[in-house]
Order: sequence, then C-alpha cells, then structure tokens
Amino acid sequence: MYLFLVILLSLALIIIAIIKFEIHPFLALFVVAIIYGLISGMPAELIIQSISEGFGGVLGRIGLLILFGVIIGTFLEKTGGAFVIAQKVLSWIGKKAVMLGMMVTGAILSIPVFGDSAFIMMNPINKSLSFKGKLPFAATTVALTLGITATHSLVPPTPGPIAAAGILGADLGMIIFWGAIISVVALVPCYFFCKHIVSKIPLTPDFAEMEAVGEKKKYPSIGKSFMPIFIPLGLIVLASIAAYPTRPFGENLFTSVILFVGNPIIALLLGVFLSFTLPEKLDRKLLSSTGWFGEALLIAAPVILITGAGGVFGKMLENSGVADHVSATLMVGNYSLLLPFFMGFALKSAQGSSTVALVTTASIMVPLMGTLGLDSESMRVMTVLATGAGAIAVSHANDSFFWAMTQLSGMNIKQGYQSHSIGTVILSFTAMGLILIIAGFMR
Repeated sequence: MYLFLVILLSLALIIIAIIKFEIHPFLALFVVAIIYGLISGMPAELIIQSISEGFGGVLGRIGLLILFGVIIGTFLEKTGGAFVIAQKVLSWIGKKAVMLGMMVTGAILSIPVFGDSAFIMMNPINKSLSFKGKLPFAATTVALTLGITATHSLVPPTPGPIAAAGILGADLGMIIFWGAIISVVALVPCYFFCKHIVSKIPLTPDFAEMEAVGEKKKYPSIGKSFMPIFIPLGLIVLASIAAYPTRPFGENLFTSVILFVGNPIIALLLGVFLSFTLPEKLDRKLLSSTGWFGEALLIAAPVILITGAGGVFGKMLENSGVADHVSATLMVGNYSLLLPFFMGFALKSAQGSSTVALVTTASIMVPLMGTLGLDSESMRVMTVLATGAGAIAVSHANDSFFWAMTQLSGMNIKQGYQSHSIGTVILSFTAMGLILIIAGFMR
C-alpha cells in the first residue's frame, strides 16, 4: 500500500509540475523518477543504475524511430507532399462527401505529420470545400480533428505509439496493423456524431483565405508523396508476418531480406531517403543544421528526451519491486487492459499531451505486465493500443491541439467542448471496446 501511495504521489507531482508550474515534461518525469526512488527506499546504487538502464535502454530501441518518423513528416509537410496526399484522397472520395474526406485525410496525414501541423495544413482546404459544398463547417472541422486524433495515438510512426511500443517491447508491425484497423472502425460512430450532432453547431468562418489554397508553384507527384509513408509501413507489417512462428514465407533468402528491410529502423531509414526525393531539387542546405533536416532534429529532440525520462521512471518502478505488490487475482483476463486505458485517459485529461500520457503509462506498465497477464506478444500489442486509446481523450483546454482547432476554425471554447472534446471521448471508448473484443479472440 505504501508503494502505491508513493506512485500516486509521483503521478500527482508530474501533473502539477507540468500544468501548474509549466515545467517541461522531461524535467518533471526525470526528477520525479529520482524522488520516487528515494522515497520508496531504493539504494543509491540502484537508483543510478535505473537512470542509466532506463534512459539508455529505451532510447537505444526507439530514439532513432522517433527521429526518422519526424524527418519523414517534416519533408512531407515542407514540400507539399502532404497537401498532394490530401487532395488525392479528397478526389477519390468526392467533394460531395467532404466530411468523410476530411476524416480519412486527417487519419492518413497524422501518421507521419504531427497533429497540429496536419490541421493547420488542412484547415484552408476544409474551409474551401465546406463553402463550395454549402456544408456545416463545424462538422467538417471536427471530422478532420477526430481523423487526425485517431491515428496520432494508435498508428506508428507517430512518436507516442512508437515510444510506448519500444518501452513495452511490443511488435511494431502488429501495432501498425491492428492500430490502423481499430482507428478506422472507431471513427465510424464519430462520423455520425459529426453528421447529426456537430452539424447543428452554428459556425461561420472567415473564408477570405480560401482562394490561396493550392497556389504553391510545384508539388511532388502523388506516387512520390505516398512512398515515404506506405513503403516503410508495408515493409514493417510484412516483416512481422514473416517472423511468425509458423514462418509463412518459409526459411529462405526472401524471408531473410524481408526481416532485414522490414526491421523498423531500416524501414523508416528507407522512408527518410525516399522523403529526400520529394523536393524539386535536393539542395544540400536542406540537410544542414539550419535546413529542414535540422528543423526535424529540433522537433524530435523534446519527444526523444521525454521518452527517455519515461524510461527512467519505468525502470525505477521496476527495480523498486512494485510488481510484487500487485495482486494477480484482481486483474486477470481481458479486463486487465482497462488499467493502461484509464491511466492513459487520466493522464491525457490532466496534462493535455497524448505523447506524455502514452510514455508515462507505458513506463508504469512495464513491471506490471507479467502480473496482469499481459506479457505475451499479442497482449503487449493490445496494451500499447489500450494505452493509445486512453491517450485520445479528453482533449480540452490544456491541449495545444484543442487551441489550434478552435482558434483557426473560429469556434469558441464552449463549441470546442461540445464538438471536439466530446468526439475524443466517443473515439476513445469505441477504440477501447474494439481492443477488448480483439484481445478476447487472441487469448
């Protein structure tokens, strides 16, 4: 009971430090991890060991994955490749189905591109199509934000899911596969929520900037734009299938090649090189410390450091022996997945960042996986996805994405809560319901 109280106190300190005192999540996680070690009575040598192993172990597995994912997203955004993807998806779905088009486009763009950036990029297109189609702007806007939110928390190479997968040792290919399916299905009730509920919210934006949409001189082709995203994802999923114990591709050179190029580091590195083909002319300045490459490093650095600090917190919990104090009889079966879900839900609601919620929850879950019956390969995947489902909601006034959405769309705070915030709750619980169903068949 004492250890649980210390854990709750530690989580409270992290949340208060981030929200009230606006301390960077890395510093909050790192310092509180050390405080936890001291209060729980760990020897000084073990605290130092936990810092070293926790930080180095996690970043050794996923630091490069986060960096490569951010580089791909940066090049897609800067070259207009993401815009090309958006336009193509909308042309496939049709301008009459703008709401569905926005939701699908947001879901695709949010896989490589950060949520805020994806929304900023899509907002003028959304305004234009809503105006031309005489559609309720609030509904198309929230359809876009929920599409972005779904894959942001459930589908790598978005940093949060990658970090959680690395911390928990889950198969990245299976997370991509199941995360994509769950996010798509979970968006179905969100679509009807937007169509029948959000559409009633009166919102008349300023359409002045609409004509500027699509005026950029030259974009990369649709084939080039898709390659940095889908080739790495396809290779990772293919390698996961090849690695099955039944060896569906057999034991041969093809399998060996697939397992190598489908390794997440190699696959995303290939995606990085493919993203270098997006600029009309690859100037070496783009790859300098002041170019797009350097900008990507600056974007990735905080996420990597937060992930490393989360790894320290997790290793500190593990080495303190907390798993020995969890009763296996209380949390066995599929419902043990509710623990990471509600923990991610609470942390997201309290401090606003899905990535911090994913990293912190995954770090806490590490020493509990065996006790909760979640240490099989399939349950590790489901645990990451349950954490991601929890980290979807509630998006409200402490979330930067909430403010980007309300300010750029012209919504007031009340309208933001009535539409986007409630939508994230629907998305979160629907995703978790699907995860419990899938986990039931996996056991």
